[in-house]
Amino acid sequence: MKSILVVEDSATTRSLIRAVIEEVGDFDVIEATTGFDALKLLPSQDFDLVVTDINMPDINGLELINFVKSNPRYSHIPLIIVTTERSEEDKKRGMALGATAYVTKPFKAQELQEIIRKTLNI
Repeated sequence: MKSILVVEDSATTRSLIRAVIEEVGDFDVIEATTGFDALKLLPSQDFDLVVTDINMPDINGLELINFVKSNPRYSHIPLIIVTTERSEEDKKRGMALGATAYVTKPFKAQELQEIIRKTLNI
């Protein structure tokens, strides 16, 4: 079973993303409320995908992406950003750090599901 780490400080958005993911397939969805929580969870199992917000307390999503992509143990994990940040500059920064996709909130469930399918080749 594939594991997906969802990093989002809003409980409502986290639940929505989980529901969208579960419609795609049978995944082990692990939730983190902050970037710091995500860093603590990363060593706990082999994640196939990380879905992260940018704006979070403590470690933000861009810092999390930078950590994941610069660490040989995790650098293979694809990352999808789901955020309210709509500027072209933010998108370029996220993609330059190594994100696979950049989705702005509010998002369409089908859009995120298609990106997940494409990213995981399912």
